[in-house]
Amino acid sequence: MAYTTIDDPSAYFQTATYTGNGGTLAVVNTGNSDLQPDMLWGKVRNGSSNNHELHDSVRGATKRIKPNDVDDEQTQSNSVTSFDSDGFSLGSDGDLNGNNGTFVAWQWKETATAGFDIVAYTGNGSNRTISHSCGAIPKMIIIKDLNADDNWNVYTAPTGNDSHMHLNLNNATSGSSSYWNDTTPTSSVFSLGSNGAVNENANNFIAYCFADVQGFSKVGTYTGNGNANGAFVYTGFKPAFLMIKCTDAARSWQIHNSKSSPFNTDNNNARLFANLTDAEAANSSLDLLSNGFKTRSDDVNTNGSGNKYIYLAFAENPFVTSTGIPTPAR
Repeated sequence: MAYTTIDDPSAYFQTATYTGNGGTLAVVNTGNSDLQPDMLWGKVRNGSSNNHELHDSVRGATKRIKPNDVDDEQTQSNSVTSFDSDGFSLGSDGDLNGNNGTFVAWQWKETATAGFDIVAYTGNGSNRTISHSCGAIPKMIIIKDLNADDNWNVYTAPTGNDSHMHLNLNNATSGSSSYWNDTTPTSSVFSLGSNGAVNENANNFIAYCFADVQGFSKVGTYTGNGNANGAFVYTGFKPAFLMIKCTDAARSWQIHNSKSSPFNTDNNNARLFANLTDAEAANSSLDLLSNGFKTRSDDVNTNGSGNKYIYLAFAENPFVTSTGIPTPAR
């Protein structure tokens, strides 16, 4: 059995849940390690008309883009105002700090140790490569044009270098060499074609690159069976964050996290959708386990019969520590 290389995932990924106050608010993380985030993805949990917001340290804390929408980058001075030594600070923006709203914020540290890199680049309209610093081959890359109202574009290793998906849509995979130039990423670069959605000449882009790290993060695939005794998917860790997308049918990007649902009980594993503004809702589609997850219903977003799925997961705890000690079950 392979051991983890990261005994404390909270040094590189944490989920914060908090209640908004409509004014100024400092959110402090509660993990074992302090975490100053380099990327923050937040969403109100009890509101159905509020956008997701994504902020990062490369573009600057006040610069937001919306994973569920095509909007270009906007400066929102009263949203995320700073990334702090162990959390972040907010202004009065209702999407992340509406009074009495309940919120979730997923936070990542940019470092090769955790296999995560944020890359800013300017498009040139021609086939090319872009350098990254993941320290390994990226298994998922999410790209947004910052200057245009255009779709988010997603590469995953399981779906290959000739297909893409859109984070803001429920579409199945589509094939085109103009996105990734039919070229698989390496441990130092990823490739782009001439498609304007990822390489429009003179436009600014941001790319979020994720590599697998034993016991901490994983991009993988599985096949649904459409019943309550669904697929068990081994990740090698207890997921703190899990995003799933059907690749061969029009299904939403479903997100679970262990802070919103700390226990596995019937209809209690709350979910959000990356491509929708829907409020968080109780859901029985899967359980988060000490070493992976198991689908528990015929929910087509996670377990349609015969459908193919990809997932992106980050750890709350490794299944086995670097010294070979098993961690507690959920």
